[in-house]
Amino acid sequence: MPNPDSSVPAANPATNPAANPAAPYDALLLVSFGGPEAPEDVVPFLENVTHGRGIPRERLEQVGEHYSLFGGKSPINDLNRDLLKRIEADLAGAGIDLPVYWGNRNWDPYLKDTLAQMAADGVTRAACFVTSTYSSWSSCRQYRENLYDAVDGLEGAPQLDKLRHYFNHPGFIEPIVDATLASLAELPEDVRAGAHLAFVTHSIPLSMNDTSGPEGGAYVDQHLSAVTEIARQVSLVTGVEHPWELAYCSRSGAPHVPWLEPDVNDHLASLKEAGAPAVVLIPSGFISDHMEVIYDLDTEALATAEELGLPARRAATPATDPRFVTMVRDLLLERATAERGEDVVRASIGRLDARWDRCPVGCCANPRADRPALCGDA
Repeated sequence: MPNPDSSVPAANPATNPAANPAAPYDALLLVSFGGPEAPEDVVPFLENVTHGRGIPRERLEQVGEHYSLFGGKSPINDLNRDLLKRIEADLAGAGIDLPVYWGNRNWDPYLKDTLAQMAADGVTRAACFVTSTYSSWSSCRQYRENLYDAVDGLEGAPQLDKLRHYFNHPGFIEPIVDATLASLAELPEDVRAGAHLAFVTHSIPLSMNDTSGPEGGAYVDQHLSAVTEIARQVSLVTGVEHPWELAYCSRSGAPHVPWLEPDVNDHLASLKEAGAPAVVLIPSGFISDHMEVIYDLDTEALATAEELGLPARRAATPATDPRFVTMVRDLLLERATAERGEDVVRASIGRLDARWDRCPVGCCANPRADRPALCGDA
């Protein structure tokens, strides 16, 4: 019991490294995109996603038909619930007593509600793990803007620190390597050695890539660093240097606005025309099997491959692979160590080193308006 006569305040266990290896953090916040969980949620969810863009409801209803193939439900919230449980178990197993919260950009549980609950629970400082690993406005800064909005005007709001990009962390790369090897093994033996690797990520406008990162071009550059390392590790195991290319999915927006290409379906047609014997689709831009994976790849791209007569398999995402879950803890402890002013070793593999803790000035500019954001120098 504290000595009432002492002039030194009692240490807060949550901010004491001896009691909490994650100090100065007293919570972890899982930040994600969100998705509809019932047919009646689909259009309201899409309205949230496209807010301010003036897209007619009729167009949203057309896009919403994709969800009807899956009962009007996106898998992303269930995937996040599973990831949340695994993170909690991993932290507990490592002796880290830290509450884990979850908030979404576009659907319940909304970030604003989650941050209000965290404030009510007395959380003072939280590390934020975002389920999007690459630099761009839509995949990084927009989440930082969302965090700003969530705490704006909230009494007792905790300080928030976004954990760094993890596209080159072994816990992200290695599960994809193993998933690629497993998919190659599923191909018929006579086409396996010649199979191409089609790495797939979400397309964004060229202008957004040009302003991604502090110097521009970071979105594509980070992807290329990751997939080059994945292909290298695959070749070390198979003894074959499989040809590979980065392709894109989920293009949206006005037809006259240029987006990153090639589209994955066009890429498959090009592979067939060039005589490729088989292909493995690798969703290296995604951490789990949400809509862009189960619709754009499992539904559309695999159907395209079948129509072309091109043997194809789709590699698994990291999801809740133990190495990926452990990576979350590693990033948390890495940042906590850095915030305490101690020396820290940052795990990374591939051409690019570990990225910044705080986003630099001008990083991933908002393409429509300059908006305030947390977790950066500006």
